[in-house]
Amino acid sequence: MICIPIMAETQEAVLAQMGQAFALADIVELRIDRMRNVDLGRLIGARRGKVIVTNRRRDEGGGFEGSEKERVGLLRRAALLDADFVDVELSTDDALKGELVRAVRNRRGRVQLIVSCHDFRKTPSGRTLDRLLGGCFESGADIAKIVTLARKPEDNLRMLRVLTGAREKGQAVIAFCMGEMGRPSRALAPLFGSPMSYAALAEGEASAPGQWTVQEMRTLMKLLRHEAGM
Repeated sequence: MICIPIMAETQEAVLAQMGQAFALADIVELRIDRMRNVDLGRLIGARRGKVIVTNRRRDEGGGFEGSEKERVGLLRRAALLDADFVDVELSTDDALKGELVRAVRNRRGRVQLIVSCHDFRKTPSGRTLDRLLGGCFESGADIAKIVTLARKPEDNLRMLRVLTGAREKGQAVIAFCMGEMGRPSRALAPLFGSPMSYAALAEGEASAPGQWTVQEMRTLMKLLRHEAGM
């Protein structure tokens, strides 16, 4: 599945882009850390497909300026409103993360928790990636998300091996690399078992470095599936 992040600042712009995005992708990510005066009820109520609500902290590429309690509180609110997915960072305070896990579990399967980890400097060793992955699931993740910066082509292969191992274990894992060097992994990840990959609605609207547009991603995935005989 392809997920389009929405990074607009105003409610009206977000709603307009949601309409465009749902016509092109399977999932829309509401990056509420970029939005002003967020009305979660209105946004989630306007969905025409599945939504992820993400409130990214600054040290993992986000823009939220409030306290950690406020940040995670908005994610709890999204869970109570039955957002399909909420995304929280592995590095979040354990007590706050635990409150979010309980809120998600109280929705009895209507909401899934993504626990994510981003490294904007490098792609760490396979052992470190395995440790991070284990931490995500120990934190209560339904889906673990590991995203790293590719500094060399081999880093793409390292992340694809993470997906291969997860598939063998029956784990739901989103994994790919950022940056120009990491672009191949974004298109290949779904073929290796990632439940979703992220693509920009249009040029200039990427939520992370190296992101393809949704049209580019669809073309690449079609070609790759054809070559793989899928």
